[in-house]
Parts: sequence; structure tokens; C-alpha cells
Amino acid sequence: MSVKLTEVARLAGVSLATASRVLNGSNRTPAPIIAERVRAAAEELGYVPNAQAQALARSTTGLVGLVVHDIADPYFSAIAHGVQQAALGSGHQVLLAGTDIEGDAGSPGGAELAAVNAFISYRTDAIILAASRLLHEDPRLIKALAQYTTHGGRVVTLGVSSILDAQVVRVGNYEGAVALVAALLQRGIRRFVVLAGPHERNTARIRVQGFTETLASAGLEPLAVVQGVFTSQGGYDSTLEFLDSLGGSDSMGGGTGPASALGPEDGAPLCILAANDVMALGSMAALRSRGLRIPQDVQVAGFDDIPTLRDHFPGLTTYRLPLEEIGRLAAKMALSPLVKLPASVTGSVVLRESAGGVAQHD
Repeated sequence: MSVKLTEVARLAGVSLATASRVLNGSNRTPAPIIAERVRAAAEELGYVPNAQAQALARSTTGLVGLVVHDIADPYFSAIAHGVQQAALGSGHQVLLAGTDIEGDAGSPGGAELAAVNAFISYRTDAIILAASRLLHEDPRLIKALAQYTTHGGRVVTLGVSSILDAQVVRVGNYEGAVALVAALLQRGIRRFVVLAGPHERNTARIRVQGFTETLASAGLEPLAVVQGVFTSQGGYDSTLEFLDSLGGSDSMGGGTGPASALGPEDGAPLCILAANDVMALGSMAALRSRGLRIPQDVQVAGFDDIPTLRDHFPGLTTYRLPLEEIGRLAAKMALSPLVKLPASVTGSVVLRESAGGVAQHD
């Protein structure tokens, strides 16, 4: 049978309110001699503080909510690992929710709204929105988070959004896209296809803007910009859509199929630029399904440098973002709002075999 707080108060000779303030961590603490008497009574009786009572006394739950798009996506799992590291360092536990299955009768943003409402109901100290922000945010989400921040909650987003009072981890998506295309242009590549991802997602749209504007500054434009889902399947389907638009045979031997249309021009084959790594990996699978070789027939580049790339061959050229560091930074912004932190996060181009580079074992 569990020991009640009233029993501790009685043994210590103090009021119930005083015992609660000592054991549940209130900012209003009694004199040290009284506090010690209460703790001694609690230890003697074997009293275990109630977590909910502690949260009420401290005005904190020790919880932080993290919303990602797809828990299985290595991009989000790396960010989540960084969030968890920083949260544990400040004595917090992470509640995780994915939004790849839409809720609220399938309405856009329904799953994210449901996750946020759940985190609010659990009185989390902060909510981190790691999924790419939308061009037009759900007004219900904006309203819910506005009420949450009004009552002391903190919100952090990865990338700028229209969510009021949200702190922002600015990720160098545009700068990375510019740097990646510049590196490929330096290697003599002049023909590109862009796998754009969903236009309504800020991350995808900003990266594509960086791709196309850098090409334009070099007097080039992509052969095609194909919209698709921000997933491996999206990259696979978008690549097949482009290949099918070329017509002709699917095999390399006929001379009129994709291989001949995409083959090296002045020694440099066409390069598929994907808005993220998982789309790029899906694209590589689609190219192989049509008998195309990478990089001999088609080159491929992605974005993010997700941890699982080391398991794929040929190695994927990409723009490396410090994903775990982004997660740690988001958590620190959420849980240590007074600490001065970097305004933005950038990365670096990594050239591997898939597009103009050599094998790297990193």
C-alpha cells in the first residue's frame, strides 16, 4: 500500500501544503530545517512523490513534444536523436509523434494538429516541430500554438513559418542547394533534372529555388522539374515519370530508349538533383529498374547526408547537414530560451561516386 503525503506531513509535524512544497519541488520552499524534517519523514515512510503533483508544483512536467513527418525516415531519426540528447541533458523526456498518416478525416495537417493538441494536453514544457513547415499553415494549428505560448509553452520550428512566437532553427537549405549545384557545374555537368518534392513544403520549395536559380545564373535551366512526394517512393515515381516522358525502349540496347537520351554529352551525363536523400535513393532504384547505370549513364545527387547513406552503393553525392546538431540546437532553444545560440545551421557539399566524386568511407 502506497504512503500518502498526509502521513509524511503528520510525521514531520508540518502542514500538507508545506510537505508538498518540499517534496514536489515548488519554488516556494520552507526553512532548511523544516525541509530536512520533511525529507527525513518521507524517507522513513518510503514515500514516492507523484509525478503529476510535481508538475503542478513546479509548473513544469519535464516533457518536450517532438513532431516529425516520418519516424522511419533517417533524416528525422537523426534529428530526433539530437533532440533526445539535449533534452536528457536538461532533465527532460521526449514525447515523439509522426505525421505521415494524416488524421482528422485525412485533412491536410490533421495528424500534426492532433499531435500538438495531445502534447498540449500533457502540458509539455515545449513543442518542437521538425517536419518541414507549410507554405500555408493550418489556422487551427496556429491558434492552438498561440494559446499554448500565451500560457508559457515554447515552440520551436525547423525553418521559418507563420506560427506566432515560434523560435526558429534556420537551416541553410537555399545556401546548400546553391553550393551543391555550383560544385556539380565545376565538374562540367550541364544537364539536370530536378526532383522537386511537394511545392507546399518550404524545405522542398526553397531547395528547388536554390537549384534552379544557380543554374539560371550559369545560363542553364533543368530539362525537367518533376513534383513528387518527399519520400523514396516519391523519388522512384518521379524518376519513372521523367524517363517515360522520353519515350522509346526501356532497355539500353535499342538505341532509342532512356539510355541513349540520357547518355553522356561531351563526356558528362545528365544529373538528377533530388530535393532530399531519400528521394535520390528512390531515383537510383528507378534508374536501375530501367537498366541505367550510375554514374556512367546518369548521375544522381541528394541533400541532407542521412546516416544510412553509408549502406548504399554507389555512394551518393549530397549536401551534408549536421542533422543531430540541428536536433540538439532545437532542444536547447526550446528548453534554454535565455541561452544565446547560433542563428542558422549550414553544411558542406560531399562529392561521392554517384555524381563526380570518389568513394568516401565517412
